[in-house]
Amino acid sequence: MTKAAIKTNGENFIHEIRRVSENNLTKIENDTLAVEEPLEIRLGFSENEKFAHKAISITMRTPGSDEELAAGFLFTEGILQSKNQIARIKHCGKFPASQNTIRVDLREDVKVNLKKLERNFYTTSSCGVCGKSSLAALATGAKKINGKDYPKVSAETIHLLPKKLREAQFVFERTGGLHAAALFDAGGNLIDLKEDVGRHNAVDKLVGAQFLKDKLPLENVILFLSGRAGFELLQKAVMARIPIVCAVGAPSSLAVEAAREFNVTLLGFVRDGRFNIYHGSERIIC
Repeated sequence: MTKAAIKTNGENFIHEIRRVSENNLTKIENDTLAVEEPLEIRLGFSENEKFAHKAISITMRTPGSDEELAAGFLFTEGILQSKNQIARIKHCGKFPASQNTIRVDLREDVKVNLKKLERNFYTTSSCGVCGKSSLAALATGAKKINGKDYPKVSAETIHLLPKKLREAQFVFERTGGLHAAALFDAGGNLIDLKEDVGRHNAVDKLVGAQFLKDKLPLENVILFLSGRAGFELLQKAVMARIPIVCAVGAPSSLAVEAAREFNVTLLGFVRDGRFNIYHGSERIIC
């Protein structure tokens, strides 16, 4: 094993490995790995008639769709409300290392809540914030979803989503190491899909893409997650006004509380022809 890892593009690496089988036979092969690199998100804004910029977050992500990731993160955290607040989004500098820093510059007339920027984001699972505080923080920037305004979805449609998601996960097929988040319409048609090493990044990329297209709120769509449904993902769905969230894995207790608080239909273990409804069964036709 003398060859070094070869970077092929922003999404994956080719690396030489020694594959060991059950009978201890070994074979030298190339393996495709998902890329994981840091991204610093900075916010540029006018303050006291001068331009200033501030680091907002550093996240480990799969390179690609960085503009959507930054915009989606700022929207789902309640810092931005409209794409019209943004003057430009750009990577800082011309060298490869600088591609891991992206800056969202706001229009001169947009005011920034600096206190909100200084707080610890409650989406971080290790921040030590209790569940009630997390729900209270979410309530400051989101409203309860009115179930009467949204279409109902058949159980048959829900059963089809895992296969459709997997078929569209092109990078996952090569690496096996990425989370996916997808938007489907009520008929089960794929609207968009994003992949990332971080499940929250995949959702931010997905929401950010719709945000930059001025397609929010997402009141008539289904969010489908390739893994579990944690509170931070429900928070992002609520901010985007997504009424139905489906996950291949299990929801957390706080995710269920958020679904009840904001009237989100939450489905878990959506795989192998079955699923559990944790809240909002009135939107599902069985």
